[in-house]
Amino acid sequence: MQGKGQEIFADDYILLAVENRLQSWGKNDACARLWNLDPTLWKQKPEENVELSNRLGWLNLPSLMQEYIDELKDFAEEVKEVFDNIVLLGMGGSSLAPEVFFKTFGNKKGYPALKVLDSTHPLSVRKILDNYNLNKTLFIVSSKSGGTTETMSFFYAFYDVLSKSGVNSGDHFIAITDKGSSLEMLAQNNKFRKTFITPGEVGGRYSALTYFGLVPAVLIGADIDSLLLNAELMEKNSSKNSDISSGEEFRLGALLGELNLIKVDKLTFFVSPSISSFPSWIEQLVAESTGKEGKGIIPVILEPTGDMDVYGNDRVFIYYRLKNDDNVQYDNLIGKIKDAGFPVVVIHLDGLYDLGKEIYKWEIATAMAGSVLEINPFDQPNVQLAKTLANESMEEYKKTGRLPIEKPAIIQDNISLLGNFTSSDIKQAFNEFVYQAAEGDYFAIQSFLPYSEELDNSINKLKMELRDKFHLAVTSGYGPRFLHSTGQLHKGDGNKGLFIQFTSDAVNDLDVPGRGYSFGTLITAQAQGDLKALRNNGRRVISFHFSGSIKDHIDYLTSLLN
Repeated sequence: MQGKGQEIFADDYILLAVENRLQSWGKNDACARLWNLDPTLWKQKPEENVELSNRLGWLNLPSLMQEYIDELKDFAEEVKEVFDNIVLLGMGGSSLAPEVFFKTFGNKKGYPALKVLDSTHPLSVRKILDNYNLNKTLFIVSSKSGGTTETMSFFYAFYDVLSKSGVNSGDHFIAITDKGSSLEMLAQNNKFRKTFITPGEVGGRYSALTYFGLVPAVLIGADIDSLLLNAELMEKNSSKNSDISSGEEFRLGALLGELNLIKVDKLTFFVSPSISSFPSWIEQLVAESTGKEGKGIIPVILEPTGDMDVYGNDRVFIYYRLKNDDNVQYDNLIGKIKDAGFPVVVIHLDGLYDLGKEIYKWEIATAMAGSVLEINPFDQPNVQLAKTLANESMEEYKKTGRLPIEKPAIIQDNISLLGNFTSSDIKQAFNEFVYQAAEGDYFAIQSFLPYSEELDNSINKLKMELRDKFHLAVTSGYGPRFLHSTGQLHKGDGNKGLFIQFTSDAVNDLDVPGRGYSFGTLITAQAQGDLKALRNNGRRVISFHFSGSIKDHIDYLTSLLN
């Protein structure tokens, strides 16, 4: 497969729709309106323009942030002399870009490694406590609002341990937050090593090229000069582009929008191995930006490959091909997908730091796809409901010592005895649920469980079984992480999802110091809150609570589909 840049393969009527959209944008000065922060690019009514023109601060970030490169590098030199490890405490837009940067670039020799903690499961927190020398660990407390429950709970836990060890605790923490947030004050009061203030006019999912992404990147020794220069190339092309049709970012946005209008809305990624984590960042950007007002583009990442007959007509495929990587498997697969007539976008990268321009490309493309769909790509109207319901559960717990609702169906160690449910009951309930699926739907597996490779393999087997049986897209995510990534889409799209929730006993639970609750209580309340929010939005959802071997229980559910 030859060529550079971006190639689009699709039927003539799709390509014509894209060209017509680009011509319309050109006639209506869409590029200039974007850079002039014109909210009518998305919404015509003034009352609908909230969070539009004041959420476009990301447009000039690549050039703007180059002014701070030397400052960031100096700080990285300071950190690497003191710390062996960095743990980032954050969720969603605060954590996804740093995780991609570390998984893609690694830590340069002499620089600390990075671990992202975005799970409130007590076992996930204990892994940090048990496996890291906290005296040689720097914690990044990363939150735009400064009040993210998960992030602050992490902070209380690690700050408490360090305080009791006799070290100067504040030296082990830095903050990344918006000006005036409660986190800024917390950092000041506790004498954090440093606080980075980010622009308030940049939403979390568009913040990869702010301090939220760049500070963790520079601390692991990544080449942020190259990252920003590559992004700046796309910025300059977008801002000075008089012929909008020549811009890859606008063409991609037009394609995604036009395909969505004809119900081709499952955005499926295949990626060269060295950049395999990148779609995790795209997933949040696209899902949270477009999944609202009964519309939505559904990113499908980390889905195992399959035969052509398991893919429905609602699929569009994105293939990221990194030069000189091991691409044989995906080259062959994409060739078959193109031959089968699916729309395909092939994006060629010369090196790892091309991700800088791809980050900027997807930000433009997602914003412009929102223009096609006539939605606000910068708000998240349905996210707060799950948080509110989780908080209500937490308040009930603080008052009574119990969460307000009982656990859902319990699968016990003895698979033939399922608490108040027989194996026949479980089989009937599960099959009745999955057989509601219709053309154009998708399954979403939501695991409020501690991550492990073994468990993830079992979830992937369930994903493949569901996809191959029903020929539908299947997504998966670990909670509460996915609440900050795809939670908006799940509650705001056209009700195409069938949600399978997994929870488990809080084994080896861990208190959040001084807060009156434990991490086990918190993750259970978050699962309950999301379950209620899905049901309140009329979503189709089934929930299983596991005791004992979680892997065996998921394998059992998979066997029910055979």
